[in-house]
Amino acid sequence: MRLTVETEVFPLAKAFTISRGSRTEARVLTVTIEADGARGRGECVPYSRYGETLESVRAQILSLPAKLDRAALQRLLPAGAARNAVDCALWDLEAKRAGRRVWELAGLPAPAPQVTAYTLSLEAPAAMRAEAARQAERPLLKVKLGGAEGGTGDLERIEAVRAGAPAARIVVDANEGWTPASYPTLAPALVRLGVELVEQPLPAAVDDALRGLDRPLPVCADESCHARASLAGLAGKYDMVNIKLDKAGGLTEALALRAAAEAAGFGIMVGCMVGSSLAMAPALLVAQGAAVVDLDGPLLLAEDRPAGLVYDGAGVHPPAPELWG
Repeated sequence: MRLTVETEVFPLAKAFTISRGSRTEARVLTVTIEADGARGRGECVPYSRYGETLESVRAQILSLPAKLDRAALQRLLPAGAARNAVDCALWDLEAKRAGRRVWELAGLPAPAPQVTAYTLSLEAPAAMRAEAARQAERPLLKVKLGGAEGGTGDLERIEAVRAGAPAARIVVDANEGWTPASYPTLAPALVRLGVELVEQPLPAAVDDALRGLDRPLPVCADESCHARASLAGLAGKYDMVNIKLDKAGGLTEALALRAAAEAAGFGIMVGCMVGSSLAMAPALLVAQGAAVVDLDGPLLLAEDRPAGLVYDGAGVHPPAPELWG
């Protein structure tokens, strides 16, 4: 078995801004594992919010033993970007060696296309209205909020987006940018504007303020939910969880997290970091039938990988074997 790690850079179609800053490119790590003439690949996006860098994640990956399987990987690395890329590469390798698709190996039904959100970057209300109008035919828009302390200006942003895309479903993501006083103030107005949920309104460190709060606008845990161990602390604070493979540490844990979250009564959202189709492909298996699917990373890139996922009116389609799985 031979494992290699490569840094790849994908320029974005336009600058992408959230409450923590802006970026103009996606920097990813691509893991390739070769054995018995077959090759499996996985991609991860190290995220500074979780103390990850390209260098630290690369070091984690290269620390692994030469002989490796998915069960051992779960013990050797914690949940996070490094384990994700290797786990997905091992799944892909297993499928290539077996001549079968990953969903068959996992005992899952064949995946179907899923309607995905399209993300609107955090900007001034007028700019967000114009972008919403350009994307108005998309069935689901995800709107980045939290541009100022406590979400100042966020109501105006949603009013602008709704004016630009009157028929679209809308979900919002505050990226920990609100304060405990923001939710009771903003939630009723956002519900009137047809917003369906808010992701991570409060910083994970102070989200106990959500406990027992009347939540007319469902609240989805993102930064507060990583792997199954997170679930015990979310009860009473969140209505949904956002499962991302880079947080969970791969497809193996993401599938287990979804099952555990559903059993605990949480609604399911499946999201992504800004990456290529190689990162979205395994997440699409977790996303089947989820309440909200947010796998639009390739749509934000200036150019995707070869054999990238197909996005059309039916949504995002399952990957071709040439890409993954």
